[in-house]
Order: sequence, then structure tokens, then C-alpha cells
Amino acid sequence: MSSLTLILADVILLVVLLMLSLPLPVCFSGALLFLSLFGDVSMKTMLIWVFSQSTGSVLLASPLFILAGTYMGGSGIAKRLLDFADSLIGHIKSGLGVVSVVVCAIIGAISGSGFTGVAATGPIMIPRMEEQGYPRGYATALVTVSSVLGLLIPPSVVMVMFGWVTETSIAACFLSTLGSGLLITGLFCIIHIIWSRKFDLKVAEKKPFAPYIKNVGVSTFKALPAMVMPLIILGGIYGGVFTATEAAAVAAIYAIPVGLWIYKACSFKDFLKMTKEASSTIGSIMVMIICCLMLSRVFTVYRVPEMVLKLLTGISDNKYVLLIIIDLFLFFVGMIVNDTTGVLICAPLLMPVITQMGVHPIHFAAIMGVNLAMGGVTPPYASILYLGMRIGKAEFHEIFKPTMVFLLLGYVPVVFLVTFCPELALAIPRLCGLL
Repeated sequence: MSSLTLILADVILLVVLLMLSLPLPVCFSGALLFLSLFGDVSMKTMLIWVFSQSTGSVLLASPLFILAGTYMGGSGIAKRLLDFADSLIGHIKSGLGVVSVVVCAIIGAISGSGFTGVAATGPIMIPRMEEQGYPRGYATALVTVSSVLGLLIPPSVVMVMFGWVTETSIAACFLSTLGSGLLITGLFCIIHIIWSRKFDLKVAEKKPFAPYIKNVGVSTFKALPAMVMPLIILGGIYGGVFTATEAAAVAAIYAIPVGLWIYKACSFKDFLKMTKEASSTIGSIMVMIICCLMLSRVFTVYRVPEMVLKLLTGISDNKYVLLIIIDLFLFFVGMIVNDTTGVLICAPLLMPVITQMGVHPIHFAAIMGVNLAMGGVTPPYASILYLGMRIGKAEFHEIFKPTMVFLLLGYVPVVFLVTFCPELALAIPRLCGLL
């Protein structure tokens, strides 16, 4: 069997396994087993190589951010942030939806995960929006698509993985998607404000100035310990106090005393339960990461990047045509695997192509980030969408239309803007002296 035939057969097998909705570690293990049986791939050599790659501290950032996000959801930090935002603009018609978008972005950014945004915000905001008159499907869709912003606004686990596998600046990768994340946040808010006009909403009357200021002051005071968490993470990273890995660890540790003694939202036993849940998630993710690394290494050994480069340049030598093709490819990958897996597989595969095209690696980080993040709410994979449906107790037909509207009008235009306007990705890292 030729190398090309072997790789094509392996990719087809991987796609079939993914379409069968098997666990991701099983899918990638199956693809590796196929290469081991029918190719000249030594699993012993691969295991030695992946061990050498995975012993660095950078890889710890991903599980630590997951742990911090889990603690944040159960410690009362997320609730206090929601209450603070609600006290400011919750009385305004469409204000509650804007609160949902902004807080989902903040919570997702703190944890570096879209799942945390849905899990922490959904149980609170979806019932509250429904009580105000929003259809449950619309409220669920709004919270779900907004949670994707956590993958774009730093710190992002996806960007940690990209920086790690491509050996580029993680801090610069973080900031590459900040501009697009803020732009999408603004567009989601605008779309929501326009759309919510047709709903018969029951908005509480605005309080007189003095009681309003008092309420805002109280909610601000209660939210201060919660507001410290993003300051710890972002201020620590960009202030040079500690690395992204250390920031995630400090954030996870910080959530414990806040939840136990300040907000008293949970007990020590609850933290042990949250740790157990996070550990289960982390374990499966680490197995998946190891399998993805080994598979990407095999693809490199079989010179797949060179094959991809030859294929793309054979289609067109126009840079912008190739970028559109890469956008479509990454979007397709995001539809069938999660964002972390997509980065681990596609970043080493496409980096030679991107280098040949003259695209800056940090610009490519933003392109990959915005495309793969969209896959979290785009079937068939759509893991964040399915989680949102479970939390919001909504059916697929109820959330499909609003989800597609937010994606097509608020997200897709930014994808193309990031692709064809490098400054949207490079300006902020350059301003911070990282380029």
C-alpha cells in the first residue's frame, strides 16, 4: 500500500469513526492502530516521542484552566458577575440578553472554555430570560452561541495549544483573537437588541436614581472578589508576573477560598466533587491530546504537509483563494471534532502551507481560532450546542433558527474579516510589543 493510499484510508477511517459519535480518544486510537497494522509506524517510537513532547509545563495550562472554570461555576463567582451586570442594565428592554452575551464572554474567557460559559451561565440566565418573556429556544441559543466567545477572548485553551504545537508566542496567540472576539460580542449584542423588539418582554421598572445607585453599589461590592479572577489571569500573564500555566493554577487556587469563605456557595465536599468531575474531563482530554500528537507526527513522517501544499498550489496560486479554501477546510474540521483536536491535527499540517503563502503565524492563529470555535455550535459535532440544549431544556428545532442567524450575521462576517484583514489579528499583539 502506497503512502498516499494509506493516509487517505486512515483519514477516511477517522472521519467514519467520528461520524459514528464514538468517544474522541477511541476515534484517534483507532486511526493510530490502523497505521500501526498496515503501515511502518512504530508505536513504541511514537510513545517515546510524545512523552518527550508532553513533559513541558505548557501542556498543564489546558487542564488547569478547565479546573479553574469548574471551580468558578460552583463557587458563586459566575453568579456574582451575572448579578453585577444585571444590576447595571437588566431593567432595560433587551438588557438581560446583552448581559448574557457579555457575561458568557467574560466567564468563557476566564476559563478558556466554551463549555464553562454555558454550564455556569445557562442555569441562571435561561430561566430568568424566559420569565421576562423570551422564548426558551431563543434564550438557549443566545447563551450557547455567546459561550463560543470564551474560545476567542484571552486566555484561550485553543491558543495555548496552537502556541505549543507551532512554537509561537502564547501571549501573542492569546491577543490575536481578542479583536475578533470583541467584534463578535458587539455584533451579537446588536442582533439581539434588534431581534428582541418583537418579543413582548416584561421588564421591571427602572428604580429611582438613589435606589438604583445603591443596588449597583451593593452588587459591585459583592462582585469584587469575582472580578479579581480575570485580573489575576490577564494581569499576571501580560504583566509578566507569571506564565499562562501559572495563571491558570493561581486562578484555580483563588476560587477555593472565595467559594468557601467569602461567598459560602459551596463546601469543601463540593470542591472535592468538582475536582473529581474536572479530573474525569481532563483525563479524557489528555488521552485525546496524546493520540492527536502521535497522529500529527505520523502525518509529518509521511510528508502529508508537503502533499497538502502541492494540492492547494495546484488548485490556485492566488493567496486569497487559498485562504478561503483553508477557511472552509478548518470550518469542516470544526464540524466533526472539537477545537483542541482541530488545532493539534491541523496546525502542524497547515503551518508549512501558511509559511509558503507568506501569512504571519500569529495571523494564522486567529484564522484557525475563529474557524474552529464556530464548530462548537455547528452540527454534527456541536458539543457546546448540545450542552446548551440540555441545560436550557430546549429542542433542536427551537434553537436552530436563532443559532443560525447569530452565526451567519454576527460570526461568519468576522471570520472573513480576520482572514483578509491581518491587522485585526496582529494590531493588538504588536501594540503590546509581542511582535
